[in-house]
Amino acid sequence: MVNRTKADYYEVLGVPRDADTKTIKAAFRRLAMKHHPDRSKEPDAEEKFKQIAEAYAVLSDPNKRAEYDARGHAGVAGFSQEDLYGGIDFEELFGGHDFGFDFGLGGGLFDRFFGPRRHRASTASAPPRGANLEIDLAILLKLVATGGTEVLHFKRRVACDTCKGTGADPASPPRTCTECQGSGRKAVTSRRGGFTFQQITTCPRCQGRGEIIDKPCTKCRGSGHTDQDETLKVKIPQGVEEGMVLRISEHGQPSPTPGGKPGDLFVVVHSQADSRFERRGADLWRTENLRLVDAVLGVALKVPTLDGEVSVTVPPGVQAGEILRLHGKGLPEFGHGRDGDLYLRLNVVIPKVLSAEEKRLFEKLRELKGDG
Repeated sequence: MVNRTKADYYEVLGVPRDADTKTIKAAFRRLAMKHHPDRSKEPDAEEKFKQIAEAYAVLSDPNKRAEYDARGHAGVAGFSQEDLYGGIDFEELFGGHDFGFDFGLGGGLFDRFFGPRRHRASTASAPPRGANLEIDLAILLKLVATGGTEVLHFKRRVACDTCKGTGADPASPPRTCTECQGSGRKAVTSRRGGFTFQQITTCPRCQGRGEIIDKPCTKCRGSGHTDQDETLKVKIPQGVEEGMVLRISEHGQPSPTPGGKPGDLFVVVHSQADSRFERRGADLWRTENLRLVDAVLGVALKVPTLDGEVSVTVPPGVQAGEILRLHGKGLPEFGHGRDGDLYLRLNVVIPKVLSAEEKRLFEKLRELKGDG
């Protein structure tokens, strides 16, 4: 663990010292969402995220929490990162739902911030994974409110079904490159001033493939890949946040090496523009134009919401720019089980052109007010 002045773990998560496990978990999720470096623009977001994760790692474990409560930071000072975080499933904390939400864009959450876990099998000899694919998906506000599924149409590269990704004609399988013995690399050794230098370069004969293709596959022209149109049903969580990333495993680009796993598909969710509302987090905003007479005398308005129209009473004498709040008429807050609000911004419209009768009545009003 990094040596630094440590804040109290309960203060870090903003929970009382007698908080139960559910409260601690909810506080961690909320703070981690706020300070995750992929979402926060604060310069110290990553450090805050690590601090929050460390506090949760201790307080979520009964034994570690007991040591901390008894002896403070000294009680957990001997734990390694594996000791602290090894028993926590970060993926479950953020992505246990079927929609596959993944906070660690570009790699597992634990691995990205705390290094690879020691108990994992080495993947040094495994074929490289394919590149990740990122696609934007715009959905209706109604789907944000209810959750559900959305159909995503996209194009991606897949292994050629004729040559199975080898790039070679099935009747003429690829041969192991004799120059690099299938490694795809070539070592050049030289001596300078009594020292031996070795330079590793891409094999010029096979261009790093490790194999020689005598007869390319006619379908993919030797690339091993073809473009394919795909249709995928994406599960949208209720209250999905603007810009939230949903991960769909192994639906990204194919591996550059036959036998390697494809990358992941990251779906970045956005709200479609809606002429009725402006979204601000879980709250919705709407501008209501009022006639001058209605602003003076008050009026009952029919206002659209995501659940249908509601009646709103505007009190007499309302001023331009005043805001009315409709409690609970916004969007659900992701992960919190409560709804945002709908705010009505009132705009008083002053008529630019008056009829003769309207002008006469306004003149009469000015006389009654003693202004004329």
